Amino acid sequence: MAQRAVWLISHEPGTPLCGIVRFSRRYPTVEKRAKVFNGASYVPIPEDGPFLKSLLFELRLLDEDKDFTESRDSCSRINKTSIYGLPVGGEELWPVVAFLKNGIIYACVPLVEQTLSPRPPLISISAISQGFELLFGVQDFLYSGQKNDTELNTKLSQLPDLLLQACPFGTLLDANLQNSLDSINFASVTHPQKQPAWKAGTYKGKPQVSISITEKVKSMQYDKQDIADTWQVVGTVTCKCDLEGIMPNVTISLSLPTNGSPLQDILVHPCVTSLDSAILTSSSIDAMDDSAFSGPYKFPFSPPLESFNLCYYTSQVPVPPILGFYQMKEEEVQLKIMVNLKLHESVKNNFEFCEAHIPFYNRGPITQVEYKVSFGQLEVFREKSLLIWIIGELGFVYYLIRLLYDLLDIGFLIGVLVFLGQKFPKSMEISLSATITFGAKNHAKQPFDHICIGGTAYLKLHFRILDYTLTGCYADQHSVQVFASGKPKISTHRKLISSEYYIWNSKAPAPVTYGSLLL
Repeated sequence: MAQRAVWLISHEPGTPLCGIVRFSRRYPTVEKRAKVFNGASYVPIPEDGPFLKSLLFELRLLDEDKDFTESRDSCSRINKTSIYGLPVGGEELWPVVAFLKNGIIYACVPLVEQTLSPRPPLISISAISQGFELLFGVQDFLYSGQKNDTELNTKLSQLPDLLLQACPFGTLLDANLQNSLDSINFASVTHPQKQPAWKAGTYKGKPQVSISITEKVKSMQYDKQDIADTWQVVGTVTCKCDLEGIMPNVTISLSLPTNGSPLQDILVHPCVTSLDSAILTSSSIDAMDDSAFSGPYKFPFSPPLESFNLCYYTSQVPVPPILGFYQMKEEEVQLKIMVNLKLHESVKNNFEFCEAHIPFYNRGPITQVEYKVSFGQLEVFREKSLLIWIIGELGFVYYLIRLLYDLLDIGFLIGVLVFLGQKFPKSMEISLSATITFGAKNHAKQPFDHICIGGTAYLKLHFRILDYTLTGCYADQHSVQVFASGKPKISTHRKLISSEYYIWNSKAPAPVTYGSLLL
């Protein structure tokens, strides 16, 4: 007798989804047993979103659902047992135990230790009665002595640890959750919570949660038939949680749009208390297919006081954001270069800054440059043997800092300036051609590189896009669950940054990267 999954859902009429999943727990070991027992009739447990929608439809709790539906409302489907079959992805998940009490829907999926086709009689499935016992025990725990929403949130935050004691591996040992609460010294009216040794203090002040998603895209492009271009996205989710209480609990969900790229190689902070097995097993080593787990990625945790990195991930996006080629030819004392850059149509065309740095190593200073650009502005740093192609139109801020650079000689500023509102033209494609003349080489001052010798050369892109990620990953403010006193202010941010983004001269040898780029 065991349960495959358990849910607590808050029924909230008038909201877009008419409900919010307040708690969910899956048991991967029980799920493996279900595959074996059910055989060809096995139906996997869906993610929280599809399960929520299907369950509310079956219970007739959706706001717009007022019409007669044959598959649900016919006389042959009159339900007197609180046991349902939910349509999920063209199949039916059965049996699902569910009932509504005090605005909370309690639901679980018992393990059936035999094939589901034909359906066995309910009396022969012992896990169903165990499921009812578990849900009634959770209901009694939540509403025994509960006076307000704060107390309810506190008890919901205790459920993950309580079920580890009361229902390990999906098998119910004790339906009285208060016994488990007392045994593991959780906060109760008679047992004050202890300060953990690893947490030096507590926060006092206005509650707030800040979530920042930063993706860095790496690329090596060659414009050669015999060498494949490579690119990879590495993401970091950073959190800062200012919440009162000794051990507040937070759950953050990362979501992807329909065409988003699944997250892989996920590493989490030690404060994360539990994870779906599908998150842990998603790896970039495996070949991508339609069955890859695409979220939502839920991270329940008890946050430290300081800012911390909640998780890291990689992703195999289908195309790099900017595709280009770079050609350089040497003619006597001159170099002729040609550059073409194209922004992919799916990428947000609004850069905080976007620059192409074109260095020339092992040569003398630049003495003369003749160039033509289809878009943007070219800056020449003669002593540094460097060209910087600034993409987009420049405003007053640029010319002011440019003046400071010339007058004060305060170092290499132009490479790190921020130019608001830089965009590619409507064609999404730009080009640069130039003829460069160099003076006599001075080994003491000119830039030197062991790799970029002769025609081996590169262009390096530097860019940043705010409020955008290449995978499409985002944290929905409304999906953040906080189990602590007070209603916190929740803010989310995201950005895409280039990192080691190289385009190599296609007319000469270049260092080659095979497979995925390393962190």
